[in-house]
Amino acid sequence: MQEKKRIQLQPPFIMFLEIFLTLALGTIVYLFLSRRKEETLPIEEGWWGKGQKPDSEEDTTVHPFKVETTEAELNDLFRRLDQARFTEPLENSCFQYGFNSIYLRKVVSYWRNQFNWKKQVEVLNKFPQFKTKIEGLEVHFVHVKPPSLPEGRSAKPLLMVHGWPGSVYEFYKIIPLLTDPTSYGLSDEHIFEVICPSIPGYGFSEASHKKGFNSVSAACIFYKLMLRLGFHEFYAQGGDWGWLICTNLAQIAPSHVKGLHLNMVSVTSMRFTQMLSILLGRYFPGLFGFQDEDVRRMFPFLKKGLFRILMESGYAHIQATKPDTVGCGLNDSPVGLAAYILEKFSTWTDIEFQKQEDGGLERKHSLDDLLTNVMLYWVSGCIVSSMRFYKENIGKGIGTQKHEKLPVRVPTGIASFPNEILHTPQSWAQKKYINIISFHFMPRGGHFAAFEEPELLATDIQQFVGKVEKEELGKKNGK
Repeated sequence: MQEKKRIQLQPPFIMFLEIFLTLALGTIVYLFLSRRKEETLPIEEGWWGKGQKPDSEEDTTVHPFKVETTEAELNDLFRRLDQARFTEPLENSCFQYGFNSIYLRKVVSYWRNQFNWKKQVEVLNKFPQFKTKIEGLEVHFVHVKPPSLPEGRSAKPLLMVHGWPGSVYEFYKIIPLLTDPTSYGLSDEHIFEVICPSIPGYGFSEASHKKGFNSVSAACIFYKLMLRLGFHEFYAQGGDWGWLICTNLAQIAPSHVKGLHLNMVSVTSMRFTQMLSILLGRYFPGLFGFQDEDVRRMFPFLKKGLFRILMESGYAHIQATKPDTVGCGLNDSPVGLAAYILEKFSTWTDIEFQKQEDGGLERKHSLDDLLTNVMLYWVSGCIVSSMRFYKENIGKGIGTQKHEKLPVRVPTGIASFPNEILHTPQSWAQKKYINIISFHFMPRGGHFAAFEEPELLATDIQQFVGKVEKEELGKKNGK
């Protein structure tokens, strides 16, 4: 009788067990799928043009574009330069209070009397440029194909994205090294077709007419640009805002971005181990994955980390809160604009240049190159919209956006330049970029790597792409 009861009790027990296992398995599958879903960013379908989005299909035509200038434009500039009002600097202050006005007078004199904007317009137009409308905005980009290719070879598409206060002109020295390497003594193992778009709100790309245009928005637009140009697989490279835009692009379309190369990496959220490494990494570097060069660049952290953040982030706080206020003045004064922009090309090239009377500006750059970049902001009137990009990205708080919490899984290469304002060690970067296949301490150079050290950066891009291609070939061959 007891045996019969035992048999009768078995089916309900099995039924409950099956329900439990089903629920447990369902929960695991749900969590797995949810986690997988969060690993990519959704492609936004935004509209950043004026007014409401029209019902008609957007014109996808790609139009040739050339930089142009007029006598009226130059006369207005000269009038403003002639009427500049300068403030006397403090004695022996060099660039430690910002742009020294004694040297600023020299820059303005050169700008007014020797700088040839018409000649620089010809330089800008030596590479093919285009515009196309995406999400309601006219997007400007430089598109350079190799002059020739070895038989049976194809060029590798490479998207290069600038930052603030830069422009596509930052890439004019590196483009020939990537598209025609043999003419400059570099290896032709990898030859590139280079696409350099202006971030909307910068240079000749139309600015958003609506609030909220951030790095993810720019990444979506550049992804659509690459698809429109016929590139379904491509490499992406960037520093400054280009770092974040290209990172977002790799999160949005990991199957399309073959590799991500960065010359700047920033950590937007700190884990406990990273906080601990700030305290103990100098004494136990191996424990935190630090190399000797990491220790040299990071410590003492109060001086090279915290103090630098406090001293060099004031501009970012202004631009992330009230960009239009200071922007109105800069948009009206070419001298103020030059001082505001060029101070960054001093400090971010080498922070020690603050101790020089001329800010060390002409040690690494020519005034023609520096003023050409300034002119791109002046003639396009884009300084305010370029500064708003900080508010759209930082204004809601650091570490609060979805993309900041997602890993990057595409093959990543990092060129770490020694004079970058803040150094990010590979062990920190690895928390975000989980597939770093190339990390190099560059021998010299600062924030504007392509502008300052084009050959170093081009060589690092080439070797990184070589590693990606080798890994890809190995996978195809089953190795």
